[in-house]
Amino acid sequence: MVSLYFSYLNTALVLQFLWSMGFACQDIFALRNKKDLHAEPELVLLRAIGDWVLAILMFSGSCAAASVTIFFMKDVKFCAEYRRLPCGQFELSVALAFITWSLQAASSFSGFWLVVSFF
Repeated sequence: MVSLYFSYLNTALVLQFLWSMGFACQDIFALRNKKDLHAEPELVLLRAIGDWVLAILMFSGSCAAASVTIFFMKDVKFCAEYRRLPCGQFELSVALAFITWSLQAASSFSGFWLVVSFF
């Protein structure tokens, strides 16, 4: 069950990575060819909706992984009894996932205002 939550978190973060790398390539292409990415409102709307969906996926994955980590560390005290569990790595992965989600949420919010400025 534990690996299910962390697998969901990993899947959400991999999707976020692929989404961001795709748009980084698109941005580099637009800069090299002097194209305006904001000329087409439909693409801006698609990008904003994708950011919103990924932000929700990342938040739910982070919360699920955090709940399992808190359950292990505070509720049943598995980390105190079983020293082989990588509880420090669980904490670190959850903390980094929440930091990544906060940056994604800021990006989604700015994308929302960009969409509002078009329509």
